[in-house]
Amino acid sequence: MSLSRLAVFGLGLLALGFVPQARAETEHATMALPAPVVLFMSVFVAEDYFWPKEGLDIKIIYLPGVASMNAVIAGSAEFSLSSGGSLTRAAAHGQRLLAIANLNQRSGQFITIRKDLAEAAHFNPAASFAERAKILKGRIIATGGLGSAADAMIRVALTRAGLDSEKDATVAPMQPPDIMAAFVRHSIDGFSLGPPFAQQAVHDGNGVIVLDGTADDPPGFAPVASSIVVTQPSICAQRKSLCEKMGHSLTEASQFIHDHLPEAVAVLKKRFATMDEAVLKSAAEAVVKMTGTPPLLTDAGFANGDRMNAEAGFLKPEDQVKSYDGLYTNEYLR
Repeated sequence: MSLSRLAVFGLGLLALGFVPQARAETEHATMALPAPVVLFMSVFVAEDYFWPKEGLDIKIIYLPGVASMNAVIAGSAEFSLSSGGSLTRAAAHGQRLLAIANLNQRSGQFITIRKDLAEAAHFNPAASFAERAKILKGRIIATGGLGSAADAMIRVALTRAGLDSEKDATVAPMQPPDIMAAFVRHSIDGFSLGPPFAQQAVHDGNGVIVLDGTADDPPGFAPVASSIVVTQPSICAQRKSLCEKMGHSLTEASQFIHDHLPEAVAVLKKRFATMDEAVLKSAAEAVVKMTGTPPLLTDAGFANGDRMNAEAGFLKPEDQVKSYDGLYTNEYLR
C-alpha cells in the first residue's frame, strides 16, 4: 500500500472513531507514612524501582501515628500505611476504609532501654516476655505516636508484666530524631519504634533491645495486620488502575527485598544517609523476616490486631467489628 493510500486509510479509521491509544498518563497520589522507618522498606523500594515502571507518581508525607490514616479519612492522602488495629477501630466507629496490602506480618516494633538501666536491673534477655517487660516499670518510654502499633506494644507489655499501663510508665509521643537525641541525653529511659532505631542504639553501645516485635513479641499475635496499605473504598472504585498499580508494585517490591537485599539496603542508604550501613543491613534483615510474599491480608491478621488493640486498652472487646468483610481485598496483589 502506497503512503498516500495509507494516509487515506488512516483518516478513514479516525472518521469511524478508531483513535490510536495514547501512552497511559502518569497517575498521581499521596501516601502518608507514620514515621520514616526501615519498617516501610517495601514502600521505599517501590518508590525507586516499581512506581516509575507502573506510571505512578506518589508523594510521600509523614504524619505521626494514627494521623497518617486520618489523612486518608480527611481526603488529603489517597493511601496510608497504618496498623490493622487502626483500621478496625475506625470501622467500629462507623468509618469503613479498605486495606489492599499488608507489608508486615509482625508488629515490627522494638522496645529499647538504655544500657545503663538494663545493666543495673540485671536484665535477662532469655526471660519470658512478661519478665522482660517488668523493666518498663517507672520508666519514660517514648514512641512515635499515641494509639500507634508502637504504643500498643508498650501497653501490652505493661499489662503482661502485671503493671498498670496508665500509671506504671510514662508514654511520651515524640518524633524519631528527637527520641534518639533524648535517649542519648538520658532524658528518656527507652523507646518503642520500628527499625532502624533499636539497631542504631545497640550499634552505638548505649541501648539494649528488651522486646523484639519481629520475633514473637508480644506472643500470641502472629500473624498480625501490621503495616497495611489503607485507602478509601471510593478511591479503588473510581480509580481502579491506581489501586491495581499500587498493589502490583508493592507485591514486586516485597519480593525484591527478599531476593536483592544489598540493593534494598542501598535504597535505604539514600534515605538514612547518616546511618551506618551495618545498622541498615541489620534493620533490613529484621524487616525481611516479617515481610510476606505476596503481602496478603487475612482475617487472622485483623483478628490478632483487634486482640492486641483490646489488650492495649484502645478498643473495648464489645466494640470489635463482627466481620472483616469489605475491610480488605487481595485482588490488587497481582
